[in-house]
Amino acid sequence: MRAPAALAPRAGRAAPSAQSPAQSGAGRRPQADRLLPSLRCSHEEQVERPRMLFRNRDRLLLLLALAALLAVLSLSLQFFHLIPTSVTRNGGSSKSRKRILPDPVTEPPVMDPVYEALLYCNTPGVAEHSMEGHAPHHFKLVSVHVFIRHGDRYPLYIIPKTKRPEIDCTLAANRKPYHPKLEAFISHMSRGPAAAFESPLQSLPLYPNHPLCEMGELTQTGVVQHLQNGQQLRDIYLKKHKLLPGDWAPEQLYLESTGKSRTLQSGLALLYGFLPDFDWRKIYFRHQPSALFCSGSCYCPARNLYLEKEQRRQYLLRLRNGELDQTYGDMARIVDVPTKQLRAANPIDSMLCHLCHNVSFPCTRNGCLGMEHFKVIKTHQLEDERDRQEKKLYLGYSLLGAHPILNQTVARMQQAAEGRHVQAFALYSAHDVTLSPLLSALGLTEARFPRFAARLVFELWRDLEKPSEHAVRVLYNGVDVTFHTSFCHDHHKRSLKPMCPLDNLVHFVKRDMFAALGSNSANYHEACHREGF
Repeated sequence: MRAPAALAPRAGRAAPSAQSPAQSGAGRRPQADRLLPSLRCSHEEQVERPRMLFRNRDRLLLLLALAALLAVLSLSLQFFHLIPTSVTRNGGSSKSRKRILPDPVTEPPVMDPVYEALLYCNTPGVAEHSMEGHAPHHFKLVSVHVFIRHGDRYPLYIIPKTKRPEIDCTLAANRKPYHPKLEAFISHMSRGPAAAFESPLQSLPLYPNHPLCEMGELTQTGVVQHLQNGQQLRDIYLKKHKLLPGDWAPEQLYLESTGKSRTLQSGLALLYGFLPDFDWRKIYFRHQPSALFCSGSCYCPARNLYLEKEQRRQYLLRLRNGELDQTYGDMARIVDVPTKQLRAANPIDSMLCHLCHNVSFPCTRNGCLGMEHFKVIKTHQLEDERDRQEKKLYLGYSLLGAHPILNQTVARMQQAAEGRHVQAFALYSAHDVTLSPLLSALGLTEARFPRFAARLVFELWRDLEKPSEHAVRVLYNGVDVTFHTSFCHDHHKRSLKPMCPLDNLVHFVKRDMFAALGSNSANYHEACHREGF
């Protein structure tokens, strides 16, 4: 703040010079006369200065009050983000919902392969805004169905003739990444279960414990990712909505995992963060032999044909990418193996592990694999995802591949809506090849490929004003995508209801999924075995 003019030093004022007594006496009265206006001005400014300070303080207080009001309004708008406040003439909501489309404020203006890869890593500690558990006040949460991809893992493939990335798969509470429950989780898992899981899950280790990770093994990062998932869901579903009582019973949980240690351990980590009291006597995981969770409905010839055509599409797209072929050739020269052998080793899998764990890419005497190689391969993956959506072959595979588990989920929701069972929380611990067909079948074409520890959540709600009516919400990594799904994207054009009816999902699974295949099939068996496909 600048000083008032009378108080500030005046530039250019000369120093007083020595004068004779005669000169001094002759000039005393005129000089005093000249000083009187200056003294009067200085006195007035000294009186005015406190007044200015009071006015500035009042302005500052007013600005602080306005800032507080804006903050309250902002939080209120975020909280009611999913609740339409007005409806247009055609029934559509005038309030837009949180989207899964790219955010221009936080995302790069063009597709960046490194940025996408870091999102895939899903490094713990990054603050995440979650919209699970949001609904109008007159809705009560009935049940929650969670599909997860396992957490961060060691590669499934190793680049030939290179050193394996040195990742420690023991758990240590004094090593990053850290979670407040990690030490207690290690202690609890090391004591082992008091009840056996369904075979072959009972023979799997309950937590990772190798100084050098084994192929495909869950890492400490993967454990922390799901401890965070569990803690977040606990804060919403248990603390806020009281989905489970403090003395919850085993019958209120449904738990299922594939036969890989990384999926079982991921499920246990999420449960440990989620449950108010992790009691081994109440935990029972069922084994799912298929990554599609198709149980007894896995035989589907039409689905297999769609998959063969999809793989053919991938192969042809790869052949047309000259830059990709040149990159594989350069990498093969560096590691001194045939290009075909290098491509078969799926080098992006190992390079992602290096990137996610901040480990340098491998080198040989012929040079080093570098970020330029990684970018080319990752860019091709992103182009492949776009081409996959356009060709629709993967959609046919997904509709038939995801139908059994969606049908099972709908059946559980209907039973819960009718009060026929008490299962309130279902957890399916799975893989990217589980979640990806689910996302595609639901019509979520703009959703990113499932990252490590991705979660897809179905919520069932009861309308307390009309107890016979139920609604569903679908969330992907904490984002509400209900109104992006095929079964509810145009709901507000036909209805004034703020939530998507359960009947929409039921009709989609029982009827519309088969219509989307372009066939007259009346059920899953007919769609899988139709002639002339």
